[in-house]
Amino acid sequence: MSEYTLRVIGRVESPLTDRAAAPLQADEGAPGAWLVFDERYAPALEGLSPGTDVLLLTWLDRADRDTLTVHPRGDATRPRAGVFTTRSPDRPNPIGLHEVRILAIAGTRVQVGNLEALDATPILDVKPLLTPDR
Repeated sequence: MSEYTLRVIGRVESPLTDRAAAPLQADEGAPGAWLVFDERYAPALEGLSPGTDVLLLTWLDRADRDTLTVHPRGDATRPRAGVFTTRSPDRPNPIGLHEVRILAIAGTRVQVGNLEALDATPILDVKPLLTPDR
């Protein structure tokens, strides 16, 4: 198998610091957060604007990369399932996928709503959310 190198382009600033207390999904009470990009990526932010929905890819750096099966949603009463059938952060390549709305932009800081990522989570990429009208 090949290995690839990813570049961290920024970090999440969030009030969430405890993985056990964090919401599992954005619509389960996740707070707003700031995406803080490295200055060298400032040109990549051109064209983003408040009100835009984007897909945020993060590296779930506190995940267990050796986990292959989990009880879905951490519920031990549910049968174990392969991580590829769940949204578990514990997986061989712990890439987080988050649909977020941009609320504000200040230089290389982008405020988003409802992000379940923990504080200091590395940012890998931002992509526009494609809709039928785009």
